[in-house]
Amino acid sequence: MTVTDTNPDSASAHQAEINAEIAAIESAYQRSGIEETQPRLDYPPYRSSLLRHPTKDPVRADPETVELWAPVFGPRDVNPLEADLTIQGPAAPIGERMVVTGRIVDGDGRPVRRQLVEIWQANAAGRYVHKRDQHPAPLDPNFTGVGRCLTDDDGTYRFTTIKPGPYPWKNHHNAWRPAHIHFSLFGTDFTQRMITQMYFPGDPLSALDPIYQSITDAKARDRLVAAYDHDVTTHEWATGYRWDIVLGGSARTPFEEEHP
Repeated sequence: MTVTDTNPDSASAHQAEINAEIAAIESAYQRSGIEETQPRLDYPPYRSSLLRHPTKDPVRADPETVELWAPVFGPRDVNPLEADLTIQGPAAPIGERMVVTGRIVDGDGRPVRRQLVEIWQANAAGRYVHKRDQHPAPLDPNFTGVGRCLTDDDGTYRFTTIKPGPYPWKNHHNAWRPAHIHFSLFGTDFTQRMITQMYFPGDPLSALDPIYQSITDAKARDRLVAAYDHDVTTHEWATGYRWDIVLGGSARTPFEEEHP
C-alpha cells in the first residue's frame, strides 16, 4: 500500500525549500545588475567554470595552419541517414520518439546553407554512451546519442531522435541537469565551430540549473528553449519540436564560448 503525505504544512515546507533554493541561485546570477545574453565563464554556482574559465588573453593562431589538421567534410561525407538517431541499432531505442527541426540564420535572417550540424545527447534514462558517465541508469544498446546533418537551401536542419532524460551531476547537492540536446555548428572552417544546448519547454529543473541560468538575461535564456510544434508532430509516430538558431544580432542564440 502506498501512503501519500497530505499534510499541508509538510508540502508548504517542501515548497519553501524549493523557492529558497531558486532564490539563492537567482541572486548568485546577478553581477552589478547587468543582464548578460551569453553564458558567464566565471560563474560560482557552476563550480567547474571557476577552474576552466580563461585567466589570460587568447593566443592568436594562424587559421590556415590550424586548418591543415582540421577535419574535411562535404555533402558526400554526410549520409542523410545520420540524422535519424532511432535507426542506428538492430531495434528501436526506448523512449519518446521525436523530431527536432529548425532554421539556422545569420543576424539579418538569411539562411545558412550547407551548414554541418552535429548533436549529442543522453538517452531516455539520462545516460550518455561515454566511459565517464557511470551513474546508475541503463544504457540503451540501440541508441548512440549522436547524429549529424547538413542544412538545406532554406537553412533548415532536421533530426529524428529520442527525448533525453535528466541526469544527476556533482556540481552541488541534489543537482540534476534538465533534459537537453547539445548542438555543434561547424561554420565554414574548424576555427569557427560553435556549441550550444537546446532545452525543452516547461522543465522544472531549468530554474535550478546553473548552466542554463548562467545566462542572466531571461529573454536570451528563452531562446535556448524549443517550442512544441504540432505541425512537426507525426501521427502515431513522433512528437515534434522546433528550434531556430540565430548566429548574430540582438536575437543571437547563446553559445558556449571556446578559448584556447
